[in-house]
Amino acid sequence: MAADATLLSNVPLFERLDDDERGLLAAQIEGVDLPAGATVFKRGDPGDSIFIVASGEVEIFVLDTTGQRIVFETAKAGDFFGELSLLDGDPRSASAVAIQDTRALRIDRNDLSLLFTRHPTAALDVLSVIGRRLREADKLIGTRVIGSPNEAVEERLTPVQRIADFAAAFSGTFSFLLMHVVWFAVWVGINTGLVKGMETFDPYPFGLLTMVVSLEAIFLSCMVLISQSRQAVKDRIRSDVEYDANIRAGLEVTQLHVKVDQLYEQVLARLAAVERQLHPAAIKPLPAKPSGSDLPRVP
Repeated sequence: MAADATLLSNVPLFERLDDDERGLLAAQIEGVDLPAGATVFKRGDPGDSIFIVASGEVEIFVLDTTGQRIVFETAKAGDFFGELSLLDGDPRSASAVAIQDTRALRIDRNDLSLLFTRHPTAALDVLSVIGRRLREADKLIGTRVIGSPNEAVEERLTPVQRIADFAAAFSGTFSFLLMHVVWFAVWVGINTGLVKGMETFDPYPFGLLTMVVSLEAIFLSCMVLISQSRQAVKDRIRSDVEYDANIRAGLEVTQLHVKVDQLYEQVLARLAAVERQLHPAAIKPLPAKPSGSDLPRVP
């Protein structure tokens, strides 16, 4: 159904055209009525046209890896969308759904060439919209959470936490144990007279050694607890990353199921068409049921 020229006059993209040019363009443009909730196109669909909203609203969005909707823009009266796939010929990079009862104008490549020929500044309007949406996509990508839990935790690391991590890591090594064995042996040897030529300073039962070891145990336990708290934060971030990966895998499996179902339906439809071509249906009419007069008479 061709569009009405009066609709084009309400669209800023066509406001500089005269009545004759709008009439010529309206004869080629197709008008589309979309009820609320109707899908204009989906991501991955072939892009062969651009849509201009005459009335109503259309939401342009994509689904991220977690299934959440990221809205790029809500096209209102006078706005247009779907121009990227029309220009480069690639599939749709986003989905579009009418959120209100919408009247839209559909323009294909030939109509768009005619528009740019009659109205060259319209090409700049289309390019400005593409640039704005690319900037919005870059902004969304820049605000994504760091995928690695180690990097996310290391960014917020304080000097005390670094010392705690080093102390906790070193206390679990054989060098730490060997250092204490040598320390205790020398201490006990000096204060028991086994080491000749050195004066005792902590006689049995080694009260000073007990106090030093107790203080060391207190500080070391605090360091270990600080390090374990950081590890707990890292584990929570890692669980969030794993959850995100599981959601992404589930979505990909669901999309694969949908694509396989679509391919299955297409294959069945093509097989049915091929079968009809190879074996055209030649249904012979059934013989008419004999009436009472046609029945043989019994002599």
